[in-house]
Amino acid sequence: MRWQARTDLHYGPSRRGSLGKRVRLFAGLCCFALVCAAASFTIAAGIAFVARQRRQRFSRMVISRMFRAYFRAMEFMGCLRLDLGALDSLRDAAPMVIAPNHPSMIDAGLVLSRLPDLACIMKADILDSILFGTGARAAGYIASQPPRGMLRAAIDCLHGGCHVLLFPEGTRTQTPPVNTLQRTVGLIARRAQVPVQTVFIESNTGFLGKGWALSQLPVMPMVYSVRLGHRFDPPADADAFATQLQEYFRTELASPAIAEHKPITPHETATR
Repeated sequence: MRWQARTDLHYGPSRRGSLGKRVRLFAGLCCFALVCAAASFTIAAGIAFVARQRRQRFSRMVISRMFRAYFRAMEFMGCLRLDLGALDSLRDAAPMVIAPNHPSMIDAGLVLSRLPDLACIMKADILDSILFGTGARAAGYIASQPPRGMLRAAIDCLHGGCHVLLFPEGTRTQTPPVNTLQRTVGLIARRAQVPVQTVFIESNTGFLGKGWALSQLPVMPMVYSVRLGHRFDPPADADAFATQLQEYFRTELASPAIAEHKPITPHETATR
């Protein structure tokens, strides 16, 4: 009996479950590295055969499909459950600024996986990264610094007919439900005279959020759900709009739609 107890202690269900989670997370990271490398190679090789005026759109399409393939692989491994179908209605909409909340590092990929012609505003170090930099630059993604250059590039993209993705918090959420919002969204929308479409990303996990230790195992499957919020007209005052948007985000995110461990129904996942 004593030997059996020691076996249960070291190889019980909880330990096996933790090991399985670690294996799946490691496999997911390897999968992400592979699809990023494949996308960079595809873009670098493909743009030589694509007309110059179509190269950005081609690169964005490759990145979108890369993220979609990655998320499908993660769902197959039981790591994720996604409900992103609400984003599909934006695909053929007129140019606008898409403004989601930003709980984790996965957020941009969730949006990009559903919208293949999207200019993303991101930190310069991501544009310079080995894994993602080549594709991001070819896709015409916009560095957040310097601010004037970012504003000009975003307005040019909107006038050119595509959407711009910008997280109003500026960084991942540190003070839930939402950080203090920046005025940049309002500035871009006012100068380009386009609406601002709010998007809410909700999850049952804090994985890859601010302060999340990589050694900490998340609940699996990690559930991510996206819903569309109000679409605001171009603001007349960027500062007043930031205050209005702040209150709206706080109200909408005060009662998350996804509670801890709540599963997504087959009907919800049918939109993938």
